[in-house]
Amino acid sequence: MDTDSVIEFLGHVPLLQRLPSSSLKKIAQFVQIKHFQRGDHIVREGENGDGIYFIWDGEAEVCGPLNVDEENRTELLLKRYDYFSYGTATSVHEADVIALSKLTCLVLPSEYSSLMKSKSIWNADETLCSMLEHILQLDPIECSNALHLHIWDLQALAAASKTVDSLKFVHSLHSYFLLAGDLNMPIIYQVHRLRDGNSFATRRVDATQKGNVVFTLLASFQKEEEGFEHQEVTMPSVPAPERLLSMEELREKRLTDPRLPREYRNKVATKNFIPWPVEIKFCEPNNSTNQSKTPPSLKYWFRARGKLSDDQALHR
Repeated sequence: MDTDSVIEFLGHVPLLQRLPSSSLKKIAQFVQIKHFQRGDHIVREGENGDGIYFIWDGEAEVCGPLNVDEENRTELLLKRYDYFSYGTATSVHEADVIALSKLTCLVLPSEYSSLMKSKSIWNADETLCSMLEHILQLDPIECSNALHLHIWDLQALAAASKTVDSLKFVHSLHSYFLLAGDLNMPIIYQVHRLRDGNSFATRRVDATQKGNVVFTLLASFQKEEEGFEHQEVTMPSVPAPERLLSMEELREKRLTDPRLPREYRNKVATKNFIPWPVEIKFCEPNNSTNQSKTPPSLKYWFRARGKLSDDQALHR
């Protein structure tokens, strides 16, 4: 089996669907292939765990001191994409798992179990993650709902991304602001699964406050594939970011710029300033104010502040 098929397989394992694609690629490097015949013990009760088993092909059954009635016996049957065992060598198996047919498993050895705990858009360390990543952490309410604060389009996209398997990435979206919202109130994002295909998935996200939909987003996700390039390929001639001032530096400079109206400078100086989670450097800084007539376009460099976790969904 080739690496791409292993990565795609891992992306369908429920246990791994909240990991970024970068983690799946790393796991694919370390999994081992094990084959079993019908009747073979895959793991035995009481033995030390040697890793996590993922069923690639075939069926198995969980046996042991389990209180399961006959009606629910099918819950103990394991098939493709199911998983079992423990990721640490200090854990022991709590039941026998026996092959019911020829069986192929991918096994992630216990020494690599930390790969299943990657920090990502699904599970970030709030003490280390960037301000942007902290904003995109959403608190689940139900299986398809999420709640958070007020960067609506970004958070709606984050909510949608959490319901799509990690091998698909957003490639287009449309968003609509329907009603004025209240920044002081929580927002509930409800994700509607419109389509789940092998290569594409589509989601609609409704943001509600006080029971009213105030914002909606429609997003399409696609598995990474080679295709046509529709983006402008010529890089515009602009100064390097190292030569430009940040928004914060520009603000400090404008406060004492005598060319700007005193009323404007005093207003900026007394306004509470909150740093943005994204650093922005304008390529064509100017001395315009809100009242100035300027061209309806801007060129600027931008990047997230702090260190982002290794998750393509988050980077998108």
